[in-house]
Amino acid sequence: MPSPLTRTSATPPPSRLQLPPGRWTTLLDGLCSRFPQVGREQWQSRFRRGRVQDVRGQPLAADSPYVVGAEVRYFREVEQEPVIPFEAAVLHVNEHLVVVDKPHFLPVVPAGGYVEQTLLARMVKHLGNPGLVPLHRIDRGTAGLVLFSANPATRDAYQALFRERRIVKRYEAIAPPLPELAFPHVRRSRVERGEPFFRMHEVDGEHNSESRIDVLDRAGPLWRYALEPVTGRKHQLRVHMAALGAPIEGDRYYPSLCPQAPDDFARPLQLLASGLAFADPLDGRPRSFETRRALSAVSAGAA
Repeated sequence: MPSPLTRTSATPPPSRLQLPPGRWTTLLDGLCSRFPQVGREQWQSRFRRGRVQDVRGQPLAADSPYVVGAEVRYFREVEQEPVIPFEAAVLHVNEHLVVVDKPHFLPVVPAGGYVEQTLLARMVKHLGNPGLVPLHRIDRGTAGLVLFSANPATRDAYQALFRERRIVKRYEAIAPPLPELAFPHVRRSRVERGEPFFRMHEVDGEHNSESRIDVLDRAGPLWRYALEPVTGRKHQLRVHMAALGAPIEGDRYYPSLCPQAPDDFARPLQLLASGLAFADPLDGRPRSFETRRALSAVSAGAA
């Protein structure tokens, strides 16, 4: 049985940013422009306390020159961070690979208003390994499997599984019926960033995304779908299902952006990263992991 994560003391790793093109004179000016939600005084405080660093972990000065392409590391700080009252579960641990079953609502890495309340921070504290790196990400609203690299020496071998599409990722979703569509169905389209910046949308042009879609259960007013993303575009499965006319239950981004509101823990996004399968790049052994979680029967229309 998976073990729940426990808390031990460890400092969450810094966020990393490769400085994008821009004509800012100082690093402070560039960061203020890149992250307008963080006040200038707050950035100045971080510089004074050594919370902005170069690639070697050395503190940088606020008036350091802005160098396009340079890597900057900084520690996120949130005054009032929302508490996510759900725990992840560890499914597998060895010196190279960690597999975790993530709950809904918990971000994988620091972003927005979340620093400590992230899967990465909790895993670092639990395992005492500040060098943990997620090999891929799933949305904050999505539950299910996430792989972490635990060893820098073998990290690239596992990252190559995703780069070279040598890993099978399986998802489940609950969404409205598509009785006119023949299954299994393959959705191919061009998906690009839209407005606001965190939403994606389909546009004309050569396709850069592909999802395979099948039906697991047609009972009730909502269907249970099996989804397999062949490519890994942001929000790909959510965009494709919405474009087909069956937006995933609980989706506040697609097809329309809902007004910002606190999380409703009783109504999670009905999307689950249910399975991962691959040949281990270190020894060639087949590896397969399955989530212990299940989507809500209530949201699926069950009694």
